[in-house]
Amino acid sequence: MLYLFKNMNLLTLYDPFDRMQFNSETCFLCGASIDSQQPVPVFPEWLMQHYHFGEKQLLLLDKSIIQYKDLTIPCCANCREQHVAPLDQRLEKAHQKGLVGFKAADERDIYLWLAKMFYGILVRELLNEQNPLIKPEHAVGENPKMFTKFQSLFKLLQALRLPILFDDFTPFSLFILEVKETETDTPFEYRDELNTMMFSIKMGTVQIICHLLDNNVLQKALKPVYDDLKNKPVHPIQAAEFTARAYYAAYLFNLIPEYFERRPAPGEDFLIYDTLVDDITMPVFNPWEQQAYAKLLEEMWRKWDISRQQILQNPREPLSYIYDETGTYIETVTIS
Repeated sequence: MLYLFKNMNLLTLYDPFDRMQFNSETCFLCGASIDSQQPVPVFPEWLMQHYHFGEKQLLLLDKSIIQYKDLTIPCCANCREQHVAPLDQRLEKAHQKGLVGFKAADERDIYLWLAKMFYGILVRELLNEQNPLIKPEHAVGENPKMFTKFQSLFKLLQALRLPILFDDFTPFSLFILEVKETETDTPFEYRDELNTMMFSIKMGTVQIICHLLDNNVLQKALKPVYDDLKNKPVHPIQAAEFTARAYYAAYLFNLIPEYFERRPAPGEDFLIYDTLVDDITMPVFNPWEQQAYAKLLEEMWRKWDISRQQILQNPREPLSYIYDETGTYIETVTIS
């Protein structure tokens, strides 16, 4: 969905990483100078109110704790009213219709909504790192590889405020699952991984998993499994297993896409992005290791109290609740 501008002077990209402009007086999206009292919540107000998690606590990388409602990013009035708020409103309408609403929504809208939340958390981490009294063990702003990823992500996020076409590529992988309600079900869950650019969120019976910066590679790699899940309600343990597969695949993913804007031709009122990867000589994925995958799966299955030893009873074929020993999809899940 593109929103076109009549004034070509408005087609100017902003890069906060160029001068590390992360402060409460600079709009996160366009770089405009603002009053420090003009933040927007990273997680939309309607989402926090619906799932009652605004006052719950979030642990950041520097070990500081913040309530979700206090997790905000600076935003100018124009970006808030013309771009951020309309996007949140479109996703709120999708949420009101449940799975049908999200599957009918523009995938680009869903992606930008997730990317905005992911980036908002990143900004808070970067702001904390500027505090001389806080020194995280692994500062995200000092890792060149992560820095390149974040810069590429923000260039994509500019599509929230500018009319940008992605030329013959999709910058993300997006998976939407319908999750059955159970007695141990948690209505709202969220998880992100800054290093691998992964973000997942569960809202009622809808679970969305997204790699924010892979040029659709995970979508293709996980297609056989996703095809078995996407058109049916799945048990929460199956959704958790698929999420583990996606997060581990993201961990193995080697490439960092970069994006370049073309110079607009006379009369064009939009930008076009092309993409390249940083090193085409590297394999797309590192080798899959069952021990490492089982460690992540154990974490995803924590609520079912399934240990890594149980997962690796057969070291070559880790425990699965998506497929049985013959590779057949498990329609009825029984957790022993």
